[in-house]
Amino acid sequence: MNTTKNNALNLYIALSRAQQWVNAHADRDIKRLGLNRTEFGVLELLYHKGPQPLQRIGTKVLMSSGNITYVVDKLEKKNLVCRKSSTSDRRLIYAEITDKGTKFIEEVFPHHTKVIENAVKGLTEEEQKTASQLLKKMGLYAQEHY
Repeated sequence: MNTTKNNALNLYIALSRAQQWVNAHADRDIKRLGLNRTEFGVLELLYHKGPQPLQRIGTKVLMSSGNITYVVDKLEKKNLVCRKSSTSDRRLIYAEITDKGTKFIEEVFPHHTKVIENAVKGLTEEEQKTASQLLKKMGLYAQEHY
């Protein structure tokens, strides 16, 4: 096998394993909050980006539209999210974070950030910045050539 293929496969394996272990840290923290990664991702999205059409949430948190309905239902039962109809197009339904959801995220997000910071401490801050830039570049290239 040539070196280029070896490099690509080694990168793929290293990237997959790193993602698996960083996610394990994040998932353990999220689980203690009584949520799963997807629920937390939707809640965090709504907190940082404001109300979102249900159809758009899936692309932002990388999940299927059918699953979004289920996740929003679960968050709604916990009073962390609510649905609102669009005033301009009745076919559009938005998910919006509630006051309880906002308070929840504001309480738990700083600790969650620390968990992730600790999980990636194997790299210096400069290495983290470089890795982030390189992975973004690689991801954009893969997306453009899909």
